[in-house]
Amino acid sequence: MDNIDKRNRLDDSPFHYRVLKDQTVFIEYEGKQVKSLKGREADKFLKKMKEAHDEKGMQLIMAKVTGNFKRGNERKN
Repeated sequence: MDNIDKRNRLDDSPFHYRVLKDQTVFIEYEGKQVKSLKGREADKFLKKMKEAHDEKGMQLIMAKVTGNFKRGNERKN
C-alpha cells in the first residue's frame, strides 16, 4: 500500500462515512459530502468496510469509491 498513498494524505483520515436508517451511505471528505450510495452499491461498500484491516485501508476504500474529484490544484478557502 506504500505505492498508493505516496504523499501520506490518508494518514490524516480526511474521509468519514455515515449510514442512515434506510441504509443510505454518505461519504464526506474534510467535512463536506462528496458521495452518496444507495441499494447494492451501499451494501457492497459496507461489506468492504467491514473487511478492512485498519484505518488506512478504510480510508483507501472511501477514496476509491469517491473517485477522482480532487486533483491538487483547488483553492483553499
